[in-house]
Amino acid sequence: MAEHVTKPQPYKVEAVGQLKEKFGGFSGYIFTDYRGLTVEQITNLRGALRKFGAEYKVVKNNFANIAFKELSRPDVSQYLVGPTAIALTQDEASQVAKSLLDFAKETTVKIKGGLLDGQVFDGKQMEAFSRLPSRAELISKLMGTMNAPLQNLVYAMNGVTSKLVRTLAAVADKKKQE
Repeated sequence: MAEHVTKPQPYKVEAVGQLKEKFGGFSGYIFTDYRGLTVEQITNLRGALRKFGAEYKVVKNNFANIAFKELSRPDVSQYLVGPTAIALTQDEASQVAKSLLDFAKETTVKIKGGLLDGQVFDGKQMEAFSRLPSRAELISKLMGTMNAPLQNLVYAMNGVTSKLVRTLAAVADKKKQE
């Protein structure tokens, strides 16, 4: 008996191709359950995420799963269950996760998990990740740490010259009084 081969519908192939193209431009994916959100709330969330260069996309689980497999990404099928929307991020993944968690305090959004730089994280790990400082905050702390010894040297050198000037001024005042 011959094997039965199914040929996918063209619109499905096109939908998976569009998801692959969209997913290919991002390195971070945060999977959320958006059940219970109104259109206005989703619009507000998209606006908040756009500040960090992220997109929020409601996806069909089966199409997203196929797209991730074709892009050779790790298996995330456990997060592609039920109503799923994905926050797509490039650089500020911790800020996006933080924004999603803040939004979840006021609404019914739940973070299911994430795929960041090839590593799969569950909801608890994503919550911990959101507490990390952003890249810009880390760079500013590093620059402050690197700048501190130079500032101390400048203060020390400035202290020597000002002490000399004060000493000379005191000597000049003493000479005037004599």
